[in-house]
Amino acid sequence: MQTNNIQTKPDILIVNEIFYSIQGESTHAGRPCVFVRLTYCNLRCTYCDTAYAFEEGLEMTIDEIIEKVDSYKCNLVEITGGEPLVQVNAHKLTKALCDKGYEVVLETGGSLSISDIDPRVKRIVDFKCPSSGMEKKNFWENVNYLKNDDEVKFVIGDRNDYEWAKEKIGEYGLVDKCTLLMSPVFGAIDPKVLAGWILEDKLDVRFQIQIQKYIWQPDARGV
Repeated sequence: MQTNNIQTKPDILIVNEIFYSIQGESTHAGRPCVFVRLTYCNLRCTYCDTAYAFEEGLEMTIDEIIEKVDSYKCNLVEITGGEPLVQVNAHKLTKALCDKGYEVVLETGGSLSISDIDPRVKRIVDFKCPSSGMEKKNFWENVNYLKNDDEVKFVIGDRNDYEWAKEKIGEYGLVDKCTLLMSPVFGAIDPKVLAGWILEDKLDVRFQIQIQKYIWQPDARGV
């Protein structure tokens, strides 16, 4: 099993930020959502837009995190990073949120095992394309753990990424496993170009853009 977990104190997580915003991606795009961004990441993608989460963060207990989430009175919660699965207590947090009746989404970079995540959680697995520089870190065994309500995301920076993603979709039979998301690297490729490739190939994926970068400034934090 692929692991790279950071063990913190019991019931403690290092939290970069907690904020209430509009969900910018996935099948939940456009919905109000509370985001819990955890600190640390085991990857260094070339196009990363949250490098500030690599180290910045404060210790919070799971109860303190949930109290903050409760204050927004929003049922949809996303656990993100960084890479949330680096912190082993992320599993306790997702379970606690599910136990309280929250609709929980966890976005992971695809390099660490999703096998132990609470089955009530919707996992968004962002397998890394070649232009990310992290392609070799993908843990493809995760495909075996996907549920029908999970989502797999491919972030496309160029035509090579697109062809690579098409190949992986076929190789692992992903169309039959879960919802597939495909989005352009912001600023690297015109969304119309990627949309055209998808239409030309009649690819069974959900095209998306990062809505939050069009509502607010692309480099804005906490939105």
